[in-house]
Amino acid sequence: MIKRFFLALLVAAGPGSFWLAPVAQAQPYPTKSIRLIVPFPAGGATDLFARTVSQKLGERLGQSVVVDNKPGAGGTLGADLAAKAPADGYTLLLSTTSTHSIGPNLNPKIPYDAVRDFTPISHLGNAPSIMLVPNNSPARTVKEWIDHARKNPGRLNYASSGNGTIVQLTAELFKSQANVFVVHIPYKGTALAIPDLVSGKLDVLFDSLPTGLPHVKDGRLRALGVTSAQRTPLAPDLAPISDVLPGYESNTWFGLFGPRGLPADVVARLNAAASQVLKDPDAIDRLTRLGIEPVGGTPVQFTAMLAAESTKWKKIIQERKITLE
Repeated sequence: MIKRFFLALLVAAGPGSFWLAPVAQAQPYPTKSIRLIVPFPAGGATDLFARTVSQKLGERLGQSVVVDNKPGAGGTLGADLAAKAPADGYTLLLSTTSTHSIGPNLNPKIPYDAVRDFTPISHLGNAPSIMLVPNNSPARTVKEWIDHARKNPGRLNYASSGNGTIVQLTAELFKSQANVFVVHIPYKGTALAIPDLVSGKLDVLFDSLPTGLPHVKDGRLRALGVTSAQRTPLAPDLAPISDVLPGYESNTWFGLFGPRGLPADVVARLNAAASQVLKDPDAIDRLTRLGIEPVGGTPVQFTAMLAAESTKWKKIIQERKITLE
């Protein structure tokens, strides 16, 4: 009788039913705090950007996003740690042009593959540069500067923050498209080059907006243009260099990545949250003060941008024979 009773219950429950045991349902991501690796030192522009994004991202995800600075080897150390982390959405990377567009094309021994070892999530922002010349420069426009350089091949120079940096590559891209011969003088940071630019020992510097623009406003230097493709709200009075050199563009981009194999639903959740952050008025204000334009977009758009950037800088690095030495 008992056997028939239980058999009747199983038939009533239907095939495949496990009504005697509670069914555990997975909680939606995220269920704990998220580690955001920043492959650069604390206090720098990338770190300040990361802290703004992490706070706002945490508010939208309902979990804290903790910045973990892992500087070293030009960002390679932190990027490699992120590449080797579990693909569960709890270790992310805030990376830049240096680690994914320039570094892999300069250093064949880099310990990760910038394409295969990461999952692109969101193109967070762009930081354009500003073309600066001393006040005693005969050029007051980009066109006039190019004409001046063409009349004086090898006699003009430009400063950079070191070999293989975005500052050098920005200048070399300009030289390539303008067809001018200008001598490279590397410094250990653009701040060290500013006094020589002001005094006229240097002829041009492509500096970041937050560090370069104050010298223009103080009347110490002259700005000729910005390196963004279009006019930027960060410096609305300056025309883009692309008005003179069509197609010219150089930005330091900032992006959010996960390790390879990050689940599609996690990518979608993070991308949606990031898109909300980049529309937040307070976040926009903070990023503007850092000289960064919010971008956003889909992971597919971000992936396409990464491919285009890598191709562009690889071409310049090879053509201009740029090395880290």
